[in-house]
Amino acid sequence: MKKKENGTRRIKKPWPTKAAMEQIYEKKLWGGNTSDFYSGIGSHRPEIVTPYIAVLTSFLTSFKSPIVVCDLGCGDFNVGKELVQHTKKYVAVDIVTALIAYNKEKFKVEHLEFHCLDIAVDDLPTGDCVLLRQVLQHLSNAEVLSIVRKLTDFKYIIITEHVPEGDFTPNKEIISGQGTRLKKQSGLNLLAPPFNFKVKEEKQLLSIVLNDCKGVITTTLYKMF
Repeated sequence: MKKKENGTRRIKKPWPTKAAMEQIYEKKLWGGNTSDFYSGIGSHRPEIVTPYIAVLTSFLTSFKSPIVVCDLGCGDFNVGKELVQHTKKYVAVDIVTALIAYNKEKFKVEHLEFHCLDIAVDDLPTGDCVLLRQVLQHLSNAEVLSIVRKLTDFKYIIITEHVPEGDFTPNKEIISGQGTRLKKQSGLNLLAPPFNFKVKEEKQLLSIVLNDCKGVITTTLYKMF
C-alpha cells in the first residue's frame, strides 16, 4: 500500500472481479436451474470431471504422508469434495461470499476449511500444493501476475486451463469476468511473457478435447525450486 502525503495509508482498490463473479452465480450465467450454486460444465460434466479427479487422486496418494492442498477458486466444490479425503488439510477458497457460506454449510469435514478471499489481492493460505482449475482464464493479465507472484511459496502447482487447439498467441489481455481468452484465439501460458514464471519442472497431467466445445482443457503440474 502507498502512503498519502498526510501520512495515512491509501488502500488499494480491488479489481471488479468479485462483482462479476457474484453476478455470474446470481444470474446463473454458467447454467443451473435450482437455488443451489452451479459452477458450470467444467465442474460437472463427467468427461471433464472424472479424468481430472482420477489424475489428482493419483498425484495426492503418491506421497508417503498426505499433503496440505489449497484450492484457489473452489466454486461449488463438486470436484473438490472428491479430493479432500486424500489430503492432510484441504483449504478451499473462492471470491463469492454467498458461495463460501453455502459450501460451509453443505460440506463439513474435520480437515476441510473454506475461506472467502480475492486471491489477486489477499494473502494466500499456506500449503504444499495449490490447485487453480479454470480460474486464471477468467482474469486480466494484471490479476494473473499478482497471483503468480504468490505461487512461489508452494512446492507443487497444478493449473487447469481451457486453451485453443494447436498453436496460439498466449496471454492476450481480457477484462476480468467477461469471458476467456478463447474468444481471442488465445490462452494462458504462465511460462511466457508477461508472466515469465520460473519453475523447476513442468509436466502435463491431462488433456481433454471436447467435440462440442472449442479448444482443449489441459492440466499441468509445476514443481517449484
